[in-house]
Amino acid sequence: MNIEQLYLYCKSLPQAEECFPFDEETLVFKVFGKMFALLDMEKGDRINLKCEPLKAEELREKYSSVLPGYHMNKKHWNTILLTGELKDEFILSLVKDSYYLVVTSLPKKFQFLCEKN
Repeated sequence: MNIEQLYLYCKSLPQAEECFPFDEETLVFKVFGKMFALLDMEKGDRINLKCEPLKAEELREKYSSVLPGYHMNKKHWNTILLTGELKDEFILSLVKDSYYLVVTSLPKKFQFLCEKN
């Protein structure tokens, strides 16, 4: 999995928007103003994703390329290193989980707009 593939996948999610609120290297994807992914565009070797706390801990214990979220709330965010340890499909499923974790926290009228047709 490379950073370009991740970028295209994040961008394809319904109502996803991108911005650089922190610096010129950290691309943030949001849905209705709430972050679901942060890509390190300078190094291109990692992505921060939101995760259920218990699942986040399980993933960190199981995979060496899953770390507590860098510069994020360690309880709710993981940093996924793109080392090749994790299969592409699995990484994309983590992105999707992060996206829907944020979407389900939104008011119902916004959740409806995020449903794929």
